[in-house]
Amino acid sequence: MNEHPSRRSEAEFASLQEELRSYREEKEKIRDIIGQIGGEEDRRRDRLLNVIFITLLLILLALDVMGHVYPDLKIMPTLISLEIAVLMVSLKVIWMIHKQAKVEHFQFWILNTIEFRLNEVVKRLREMEKSGK
Repeated sequence: MNEHPSRRSEAEFASLQEELRSYREEKEKIRDIIGQIGGEEDRRRDRLLNVIFITLLLILLALDVMGHVYPDLKIMPTLISLEIAVLMVSLKVIWMIHKQAKVEHFQFWILNTIEFRLNEVVKRLREMEKSGK
């Protein structure tokens, strides 16, 4: 009726190896998903867009200051350059809100997955308790 201890430990070892393999597969899936959402490519693109954005604002500021220092070189009225700067900053804020919404969606997805897994574990634990009684 009782299993031999070495057979039982072999079965437990095989079970643990299967769980470890499953864990590694799941970890790779999560790593791939995270890479799609905010990987190195996204960081490079974000950094490039930030550099372009700051450069454009600095050029706009330099042109406006030059127009005040050297009135003959004034390219556009101050009000227009100010409106362009406000538009650029507004677009940047909208872009940041969009990026934050993506992050929040991903966090919700992760928490939802954790809850689902936790519910599965609780269900398996209850089944084990019932079968053990």
